[in-house]
Amino acid sequence: MTGRLRRALAVVVTGVALLSALTACGSGSDSGDTIRFALDWTPNTNHSGLYVALQRGYFAEAGLDVQVLPYNNTSVGTVIDAGNAEFGISTHNSATFARAAGARTKSVLAPLQHWATGIGVRADRADIASPKDLDGKTYAGFGDPGEKEALQQVIRNDGGTGDFTSVTLGSSAYEAVYSGKADFTVSYLAWEGIEAEHHGTPMKYFRYTDFGFPDAYAIVIDANEDWLAANPERARQFVQALQRGYQFAADNPDAAAQDLIDANPGAFNDEKLVFESQRMLAEQFMKDADGRVGTQTQAQWAANSGFLYRGGLLNGPDGSPLTAEPDWSTYFTNEYLGNP
Repeated sequence: MTGRLRRALAVVVTGVALLSALTACGSGSDSGDTIRFALDWTPNTNHSGLYVALQRGYFAEAGLDVQVLPYNNTSVGTVIDAGNAEFGISTHNSATFARAAGARTKSVLAPLQHWATGIGVRADRADIASPKDLDGKTYAGFGDPGEKEALQQVIRNDGGTGDFTSVTLGSSAYEAVYSGKADFTVSYLAWEGIEAEHHGTPMKYFRYTDFGFPDAYAIVIDANEDWLAANPERARQFVQALQRGYQFAADNPDAAAQDLIDANPGAFNDEKLVFESQRMLAEQFMKDADGRVGTQTQAQWAANSGFLYRGGLLNGPDGSPLTAEPDWSTYFTNEYLGNP
């Protein structure tokens, strides 16, 4: 679901871009070099671990200068591949598409272990009880690579044909469903789901994995692979400090939500939403089976990214569809992670 999470987070921000661009932590790096971290959207609960690490001095303790780069309509993978950031936040699908196309990027940490999105319809739509009922309906989408194919597969897995009308509406997709102008969209459960409740327009959701679709890491931290090779110790220090921030957010969601708010004053019109969102992420999405944050497995990469490959959706550096399935173990690494 490339780009969906960042489009989904409709946060009203005043001056946050400037604040984030100037955000730095510590000054004790031996080389004096700044590690740049690219955001995928305005600050939100997907970024809680980053802001925990900044607010609580985890990067400073490691002797690292960290600068947060605001989102600027350029994909994070492109920014990292060009050497304009060492790390950044992406999605499983975005990271897959970028590396398949030749980007020198690698996922080093997964803050969310599972899909954090679901197929959303208005709660009062009695005629839509499961994905197969979406046949013949109108999907308000985002134009992301692979989104239509994934939805079709979920619907077929439920016994439908996967035939529906698709219109690209971007962030207005949610309003189109709320107003009845479209039948379904894909919502970020820990933001739109809560926001819809707050607005008195409750939704019901169908989760991909409940209908036989492979799980995915909702978000990942991508890194410049060449920088990793040249700076292995600094990479390990950064990733472990960031992992520490996300682990804190998973174990202490209210404190992490407050750190996010404190780091971005004036960014959130509905602070209650921030707390509820962080609690949902901590409870349902952030930890692996051992209670650890950040780990990735080849099985999960092969299942979800393999679906993209088998569907002919991945193009190589020359723009042609890949003819051989990639070695998914090269798309991610756990080597920089620490123990919780």
